[in-house]
Amino acid sequence: MELSTIPYPWVELNAEMGYILDLRYATTDNFTGQSQYTCGRCFVTAAFAEKLELAQHELAKQYDYRIKLFDCYRPHSVQKALWDAYPSEIYVAHPDKGSMHNRGVAIDMTLVDKDNVEIDMGTDYDHFGPEAHRDNLDVSLSVQANRKILRAAMERNGFRSITSEWWHYSLSGTGAPINDWQWPCE
Repeated sequence: MELSTIPYPWVELNAEMGYILDLRYATTDNFTGQSQYTCGRCFVTAAFAEKLELAQHELAKQYDYRIKLFDCYRPHSVQKALWDAYPSEIYVAHPDKGSMHNRGVAIDMTLVDKDNVEIDMGTDYDHFGPEAHRDNLDVSLSVQANRKILRAAMERNGFRSITSEWWHYSLSGTGAPINDWQWPCE
C-alpha cells in the first residue's frame, strides 16, 4: 500500500470553532495506556469540517449541545500501533486496509451540555464491548435516546456510523488518500 505523506488540505477543528477537545490519543488515557501523539490537534478534510459545522449548529439549536472530539485524523503509523495493541477488526481497522481516520474523514465524538458535561452515552469512549454498540438495547432508555439524538443529527448531515461504536462517525465518498502526515506541535 502506498501512503501519502503530503499534507492533505486539512482544516483544524478547535475551541474557537466551538468544539470541545479531549484528544485521548495525545494522553495515556486511552486503551493502549500510551500517548500516540506528541501533541493533541484535530484535523479533518475541508468537506468533513463543513458538514460537521452543520451538525454542530443543529445540535446546538435543538438541544443546546456541543460536540466533544476524542480523535480526528490519525496517521497510518498510529493505526498500526492501535492494531498492535488490540487486533480486532470489530473495534480497530486493520492497518492494511487503513481507517477512515487515516483519510481525515472520521471522528470519535460525544455530546456535552451547555455546562460542558458529557451527555450519558452508556459507556466511556473506546469501551470495547457490546455495551458500546450503537444499537444496544441493554442500556437505559435515556442512553438509547441520547445515542439516537447523536446519530440522527450526524446522519442528517451526511455522516455514517458503525454498529460497534456509538462515538464513531465518518464521511465516505471524498476520495481522500490514506495518509501518514504528522502535524507539527505549536
